[in-house]
Amino acid sequence: MSTLWKDIRYKMLHSGSKLGLLIGINIIIFLLINIPGVFEQWFFRSNHISTFAYEYLQMPAGLKALSTRFWTPITYMFMHASVMHVLFNMLWLYWMGQILEEYLGNKRTVTLYFLGGLAGAIFFVAGLNLLPLFAGADVNNVTVVGASASVMAIVVATATLLPDYTIFLMFLGPVKLKWLALFYVLIDLLGTVGPNAGGELAHLGGALIGFIYIKQLKRGNDWNKPIDKLFTAKSKKVIVGGATDSKRSAPQQDEIDRILDKISQSGYDSLSKQEKETLFRASNK
Repeated sequence: MSTLWKDIRYKMLHSGSKLGLLIGINIIIFLLINIPGVFEQWFFRSNHISTFAYEYLQMPAGLKALSTRFWTPITYMFMHASVMHVLFNMLWLYWMGQILEEYLGNKRTVTLYFLGGLAGAIFFVAGLNLLPLFAGADVNNVTVVGASASVMAIVVATATLLPDYTIFLMFLGPVKLKWLALFYVLIDLLGTVGPNAGGELAHLGGALIGFIYIKQLKRGNDWNKPIDKLFTAKSKKVIVGGATDSKRSAPQQDEIDRILDKISQSGYDSLSKQEKETLFRASNK
């Protein structure tokens, strides 16, 4: 048991990848709420634990309710309604997040996760309060939970960066990421007039922010820079041959953009060894 815990702790905190941390937080929160909830229902035939948790952690659409639950735009993206809900979200996060981290490093995963979740929250609240379709609905009783908007941000970001990257799906065979992302966006769009309209709106918000994030990155606007400045101490400069080591090793933004464009058009395997090393340095800059 101790070995298992060490493996989990390593995957979450020390592996370098941020996927283990995000997946671990989601699963731990789900288990902390639902395992005690199962025993409560077994012995007391009540569900106060899960009712209380979801009441205070899921995000309401009504502005009045949201004003008293102002923390829920963050907490909702770590909540899930069922085992299948959390399972499929975490699988897609793992599959797509691995590809994204392989090409852009592990510093952008958490940023995209939160940006996607917040964009989903905005689309959810704005849609249910502003669209004529929902006029007259009691939006204070409409809520949303799940990491789906965050996951959609990572899925679409990966597809925008690597549109021709091919994965193999059961029963379908090889599928390019651009078609996979487009399929899910269309499903979400059609679902905005269905029973889970609010959730589908949130998914579209996450998808949009994932698309914009990569487009801005290719134009030289790295949204991670302000976050890196907040959490990363200024590195010491080492003088080597009259020039600082940090200046010598840091790739230029136009070179990074050229490499990203080449990946988008021809795939990662088309890069030279030097280009791969340049991209690796940039991802750890």
